[in-house]
Amino acid sequence: MAFISSRFFAALLLGCFIAVASSPTVQGFTGTYGINYGRVADNLPPPESVVTLLKAAKIKNVRIYDAEPTVLRAFSKSGIEISVCVPNERLKDMSAYENLAMDWVKENVQPYLPDTHIRGISVGNEILGHGDAELSEALVGAVRNIYNAVNMLHLANLIQVSTPHSEGVFANSFPPSACVFKEDVMPYMKPLLQILSDIGSPFYVNAYPFLAYISDPDHIDVNYALFQKNPGIYDAKTDLHYTNMFDAQVDAAYAALEAAGFPKMEVIVSETGWASKGDQNEAGATLKNALIYNRNLRKRLAKKKGTPMRPNIVARAYVFALFNEDLKPGPTSERNFGLFKADGSISYNIGFTGLRPSAAGPSKYNLKVLPTDPNPTLPFHKSLLVKESR
Repeated sequence: MAFISSRFFAALLLGCFIAVASSPTVQGFTGTYGINYGRVADNLPPPESVVTLLKAAKIKNVRIYDAEPTVLRAFSKSGIEISVCVPNERLKDMSAYENLAMDWVKENVQPYLPDTHIRGISVGNEILGHGDAELSEALVGAVRNIYNAVNMLHLANLIQVSTPHSEGVFANSFPPSACVFKEDVMPYMKPLLQILSDIGSPFYVNAYPFLAYISDPDHIDVNYALFQKNPGIYDAKTDLHYTNMFDAQVDAAYAALEAAGFPKMEVIVSETGWASKGDQNEAGATLKNALIYNRNLRKRLAKKKGTPMRPNIVARAYVFALFNEDLKPGPTSERNFGLFKADGSISYNIGFTGLRPSAAGPSKYNLKVLPTDPNPTLPFHKSLLVKESR
């Protein structure tokens, strides 16, 4: 078990001061489908044009990985619900100093309300399970202090505070019912889950059938990963049958939560997607598979159904990602998760509307909204609606 500092235990004891009695459960997610708007690129359309794209595509939930002012201003009066993020590098300071957490909320959230519908704050991203004990310790205190700041500013009935996890927090995930948190993660996960439970926040997990498949393509049926017809898998402990890996990954998270003592906590998928291009060793990273996965994911979420283990809790997810991001480091797949290309046109047709640059002139970023085509094999007949960013 990892060494836990006395300062960390002191921070946990201070957690008793978290104010939850007056804070009802907050719904930070409208409907079942959202998208991650990453901006690690040098060729993306301006945020105002992104708002046009999202509204045309009828996407109502967006996550960003910071609290960039130009983005938050662009989303003003759009009606789109947005979740912002406290960067990982700020967590240690915010855990140690309550006033810094308060300052962050006052500077990055409060000024944009109510016109910009900020509905969530993600405190860091994928902190636990990667061996950084100091950052793991800081996460619990940072979540507590950010929530207390939100609560003291009387925003707790409006804004949900949570933190997304990678599947690296799990010791195993097959079969789903056998999933538990890693032993070295539990000293941090247990108090974190207690805070999330106290404030009525869900457990966010980044669940990628794509990553599972490319790690073992010889033994995983790609059709199982893509929501296609397949024999599925059987979980003998629960007597449940799974026809797709997405549901199995969500239920694995539910099983881990139950084993940790939090059986009633909701699981929301904060990231999921499929790369349309990859390196030679990234099996399945093709345009065809990305189209199939994202189209079938959208259909599955539109049914507003639960999972085999939690049939009464509607599955909800943010797809990764809105755009291809050309400056992301790592394998080729990292730069090719976008449903849309940098110019705003669709990467592949899953029924969304795309944006295309106008030939009107280079001085302004003019965009044409391309109407949804119910049959992608037929030409479009509707007129194009022209939008201009300001």
